[in-house]
Amino acid sequence: MTPASPPGIPAVTVVGIGADGWDGLPAASRAALSDAEVLIGGARQLDLLPAPDCPGERVAWPSPLRPAVPRLLAAHAGRRIAVLASGDPMFYGIGRALSEEVGAAALRVLPHPSSVSLACARLGWPVEETEVVTLVGRPAARLAAALHEGRRLLVLSADARTPAEVAALLRERGFGPSRLRVLEELGSGKESSYEGVAEAWSHAPGAALNVVAVECRRSPGALRLGAVPGLPDAAYESDGQLTKRYVRAATLAALAPAPGELLWDVGGGSGSIAVEWMRTHPSCRAVTVEKNAVRAERITRNAGRLGVPGLRVVTGAAPGALAELPTPDAVFIGGGLTAPGLLDACWRALAAGGRLVANTVTLESEALLTDWYRRHGGELVRLAVSQAVPVGGFTGWRQAMPVTQWSVTKPAEQGDQER
Repeated sequence: MTPASPPGIPAVTVVGIGADGWDGLPAASRAALSDAEVLIGGARQLDLLPAPDCPGERVAWPSPLRPAVPRLLAAHAGRRIAVLASGDPMFYGIGRALSEEVGAAALRVLPHPSSVSLACARLGWPVEETEVVTLVGRPAARLAAALHEGRRLLVLSADARTPAEVAALLRERGFGPSRLRVLEELGSGKESSYEGVAEAWSHAPGAALNVVAVECRRSPGALRLGAVPGLPDAAYESDGQLTKRYVRAATLAALAPAPGELLWDVGGGSGSIAVEWMRTHPSCRAVTVEKNAVRAERITRNAGRLGVPGLRVVTGAAPGALAELPTPDAVFIGGGLTAPGLLDACWRALAAGGRLVANTVTLESEALLTDWYRRHGGELVRLAVSQAVPVGGFTGWRQAMPVTQWSVTKPAEQGDQER
């Protein structure tokens, strides 16, 4: 029986169901579905329920699903509602949306083994050591950020075409030797699998309900991308407007990204700072502001190639282009420092405890940063990088232009006063 909920909020039971349908459900899940006055779910999930045992009104989710959640719950307020979900409702499932909508107190969740648990059981892979990437409603490009030699990945497929898309991406990103195994209809009587190597993938699309297991193998000679900031410059498409590798690593260290945080990358150039901010954790977000339209398109391509297609690119000049952006946790200014009002706008936008990092190579911008350092403190450093190059028959040092970097954390009391 669904527990009582606060007045005006519908009580909802969320039942995880597998490909084995009604037969695979435990007694508590069967009882909740039999008792429900309204059954909400995908058409495929609803078809798994026997009508005599589940007499409630059946409502299929419309598309798009998320905006329909509050409307459907309101339409059936006061009735016993059961929502069907594939596997574990709280693992990339409808459980999150329902929890956000009605609150945990009004939600009862009855999970079923997830496709990840079932896949790891079939493969003999430890769940805690297996990275999961979902491509359900998300671009395949996001898989690129998880590709590292020797890693085991499980890809949650959007449909029957996903395995071929995964194989194509692996080939394009230098991971053609990777082995793929496609696990279909996990937990059902029709469960099956097939496998192959990405660079020779020729399988036709199979069942829509599938998970792709990937054992990552990098092609000989393919560019190696590490897991920390400071990717090789060759990883980026660039017209020269690129924060170079060693300065980039120092800049990301000063920005100190943490899970869930949002970065403004002002004067994006090739987008390298925003891209590597987002690569530090899947929940990190970034907005890049670039006034040059050609460069803005290039940033989008770099983001997709390096596995963070969710990077938001705003084409426009700062500070005007910053007006409607969400409050950042950190701001990086890589260009346009002397634009009137830019530093002031970025400082005002920062929340208390937010970080601001600015880099420059010009004396005019350096004078500006020195003044802000005097007024607000922080750290003012000069970064100089030299590389060994041939000098005739010998070897000498060639120094790049030194970069002046100012980094500062906005004080709590100042943030409270200014916001």
